[in-house]
Amino acid sequence: MIYSNEVIKKYVANDIKIASVASHSALDVFDGAKDEGFSTIAICQKGRETPYVRFRRVVDSVIVLDRFADLVREEIIKKLIDRNAIIVPNRSFSVYVGYDNIERRLEVPVFGNKYLLRWEERFGESNYYRILDEAGIRRPKTYKDPDEIEKPVIVKIPEALRRVERGFFIAVDREDFYRKMNRLIENNIVSKEALNESSIEELVIGAHFNINYFYSIYRGEVELISIDRRIQSNLDGIIRLPADIQLELNETVRFIEVGHEPATIRESILTKLFEIGDRFVEATKRLVPPGIIGPFTLQLMVTPDLDVVVFDVALRIGGGTNIYMGVGSPYSKLYYGEPISMGRRIAMEIRNCIKENCLEGIVT
Repeated sequence: MIYSNEVIKKYVANDIKIASVASHSALDVFDGAKDEGFSTIAICQKGRETPYVRFRRVVDSVIVLDRFADLVREEIIKKLIDRNAIIVPNRSFSVYVGYDNIERRLEVPVFGNKYLLRWEERFGESNYYRILDEAGIRRPKTYKDPDEIEKPVIVKIPEALRRVERGFFIAVDREDFYRKMNRLIENNIVSKEALNESSIEELVIGAHFNINYFYSIYRGEVELISIDRRIQSNLDGIIRLPADIQLELNETVRFIEVGHEPATIRESILTKLFEIGDRFVEATKRLVPPGIIGPFTLQLMVTPDLDVVVFDVALRIGGGTNIYMGVGSPYSKLYYGEPISMGRRIAMEIRNCIKENCLEGIVT
């Protein structure tokens, strides 16, 4: 494991730059960094750099790599360290650079706890089910064997052509599971081997929300910054069709995340959200010291009896936060007197820790 505390000690405090892999939620990071007066570095993959070149107000410098994984090459690491860069991780950083590379080869300081990133997975010893169970947070029941299915389930499975993304389908019972799974295999959407990497969860019916939190080392508390909901293809298109047309088409629902929309939640539920946010942070401290630093997201369902069930976790900035860049979230205004974005909240934490000499506590 590589810790970047010694590297950050050598940085010129008034010349720190904020960098991010140019994908996922990077524009939110860059916009928020500029709001706080930081220079920014977009780490791009060749062929995907256009938005970061065109939105030039928020990107000061562009590093174009043949592939994102080249970020851990010695000359790139040296270039970033020489520029006093702190990397803000996102999902693309995790999946394209890779957990092992991030933990064992990347010497550039990463905002947050980079050793928690692999806990977003559902398999192996490091998985978010363990965190939720450690925190005593309700989650869907899981099934190890499809033959155990005795109620409707949602199946989360890597797709054949989009290995870095998770595919989904819903089955009403065991027979429906095998029927739909076989159809997906026949259509080359998933492979037979992918069944071994699938996660089968109880289907929880409710209203879905992404709750975007921030655990501040500087302030020593969990903040609820914003709430959003997913827009998914082709689900979004199918549910807009009349029921009879849906039945005639018999289209496979894909649940591919393509965007987000802002949301609020009834105030009586906020107490529960703060409780589970606090418990989640404390659980990560016990499992992966020093635990969560900065942004994280709990994706949950609110059931008709107003219980909350967490079905997914992001241990870094969430993709849905970018809907608030530039305008901020109404919940953030309750802390700061003005709406701020998650990208700006990250930059504020870095700025505060520069002033208060706590940078070593917010990077790994």
